Amino acid sequence: MKYDNNEEMFPVVDEQGNILDAATRGECHSGSKLLHPVVHLHVFNSKGELYLQKRPEWKDIQPGKWDTAVGGHIDLGESVETALKREVSEELGITEFNPEQLTSYVFESSRERELVYSFKTTYDGEIHPSEELDGGRFWNLDEIRSNLGKDIFTPNFESEFKRLGF
Repeated sequence: MKYDNNEEMFPVVDEQGNILDAATRGECHSGSKLLHPVVHLHVFNSKGELYLQKRPEWKDIQPGKWDTAVGGHIDLGESVETALKREVSEELGITEFNPEQLTSYVFESSRERELVYSFKTTYDGEIHPSEELDGGRFWNLDEIRSNLGKDIFTPNFESEFKRLGF
């Protein structure tokens, strides 16, 4: 069975993204609230539909829920841009895309605090979800709106969807 590597090292940052320390994934996801950076990419097609990934049941955070097309941690020593390109390639098999930065903000749940760098792109090419995901598909925005609050999506995705006004 697959699982998240709890020994993976993440930077611990302040709200401006300055690195203060380092901690393991396990420490960051233990309820410690150590602020660590992540990247999100919202992938739209030219019809205005939004691609969402399905999180596999083995994930340590929000298993089985629908989530942002790409979401991943920034590794220790990695830039935001490098992490974004790596995560998009790893999760969706996309290597050529033009990201537009939307915002950055702090997201907090009962288990963790993340400094989220959020981007979007329009992409009509092939998408090949990796084994890290349980598939994915494009959703009409009205379909997403009608399913908000029904425990289908991750709280982080719902919060960001509303924040960005999609």
